[in-house]
Amino acid sequence: MNSIGEADPGITPFRVCFVCAGNICRSPMAAVVFAGLVDAAGLSDRVEVTSAGTGDWHVGEHADHRTVTALQLRGFDASSHRAKQFDADRFPEYDLVVALDRSHDRILRTWATTEADRSKIHLLLGFDRSQAGKLDVPDPYYSDAQMFDTVLDMIDHACRALFRQLEPALQQGATP
Repeated sequence: MNSIGEADPGITPFRVCFVCAGNICRSPMAAVVFAGLVDAAGLSDRVEVTSAGTGDWHVGEHADHRTVTALQLRGFDASSHRAKQFDADRFPEYDLVVALDRSHDRILRTWATTEADRSKIHLLLGFDRSQAGKLDVPDPYYSDAQMFDTVLDMIDHACRALFRQLEPALQQGATP
């Protein structure tokens, strides 16, 4: 089973959603990288990974071609990605909602109707001590391919840090 999609019906998966603005650059990068880590660890039946945007202007579109290229150069496939908007009604379904910058964090916290839902929201860079002091993954959309590579580096490091925190519980079959 692919970790981006439906999990084994006998296991309640840990559900993670990465959120950026339009769901064509940063959040698809994070979802693909994190799903790759999940798959490599053999945990695809225990984790569902998805992504969404706070805005609706790219709904249904592929990931930005520079996102796809940056990921391809590192062995990842984002060709099947289709942008979608975050649905606040789905908060109860998620165990972790990861915002790529503080503006997404603020929007998500506004949409969360309960303290339980707000407690699920975290900034991606907050998981990575090596990027201490940085809160926001910059939006590469109005930049060049080099910036997409830089952003992918940041996302990769932070996703690895996040996965290291979750993996022990996931390996034991517990919800982190």
